[in-house]
Amino acid sequence: MSTLNKGKMEENSKKYLPGYLRELYQLLGTVTFAALFSVLFLLVSIPFSYNAWFRLGNSTFFGFTALFALVSLTIIIISKVVMYKTRNLFQMTYWQYAAWCMAEIILISILYTLFTVSIAQPEDQDAAAIFMHSLVYAFICLGVPYIIAGMFFTIIDQNRIIRLMNMQDVVTDEVSDIQKFTLFDNNGVLKLSVSSANLYYVESDDNYIKVWYSDNKGVLQTYMLRCRLKTVEDSFAGSKLIRCHRKFIVNMEKVKVLQKTQNGYELTLDSEAIAPIPVTKTYADNVLRHFQAQT
Repeated sequence: MSTLNKGKMEENSKKYLPGYLRELYQLLGTVTFAALFSVLFLLVSIPFSYNAWFRLGNSTFFGFTALFALVSLTIIIISKVVMYKTRNLFQMTYWQYAAWCMAEIILISILYTLFTVSIAQPEDQDAAAIFMHSLVYAFICLGVPYIIAGMFFTIIDQNRIIRLMNMQDVVTDEVSDIQKFTLFDNNGVLKLSVSSANLYYVESDDNYIKVWYSDNKGVLQTYMLRCRLKTVEDSFAGSKLIRCHRKFIVNMEKVKVLQKTQNGYELTLDSEAIAPIPVTKTYADNVLRHFQAQT
């Protein structure tokens, strides 16, 4: 078996985490939901816990309770900020995401154990028993809301894709063409329908995309809307829109030249106003398969 085929098999065997779960909006929503869920769960469970020292109201332990909550929340926020900042540096698999979240849970459990040993000073339990007990509580407080939030955002993303593919009330470039690429933002408000003969490429700009196309007079135009590039890629899978870079999806009908460079490949489109678009190794096979199918 060739090295290339082995590499493809290894790549296919990895199940990468959807990019939207590492976007700022989703991470903020996950942290907020986890915080509210944790408070509610702890308020209900504290009376039944034999080593809980949390207190509300005017008491000595209230200060330690507030401090523990503040430090724990800070740890979670820092972790999610790092996850967000590194989203474009590497793709995260489901296993890596689970390990990342589990590391947060373990760290919070260690923090609780230190607080308990230092503050409550229980005589009938050692640190190991306290840690295992707190690990269960931390998993419920964080693991459960993480899973629920992930499922919630997955459903939202699927609804966006369905809306993107099926809504018909759109602003159009008014060119008579059988095939049109119709795009909607995340809320289905801003709309654009571009004929395949006019669309050049789609560019990612954080949580937005820029659609580059020519109008009826042949003048290059750009249209920005709130939508993820991954949504466009999934919605138009099997069409002439092919992902070639983490920031670009290109209409292959507009490509004039595929050129090999020191860093991989680059695509030259049939407009002098558009600079060559790079093709990264991650998406090179997608592009090459298209050209091979044309021969």
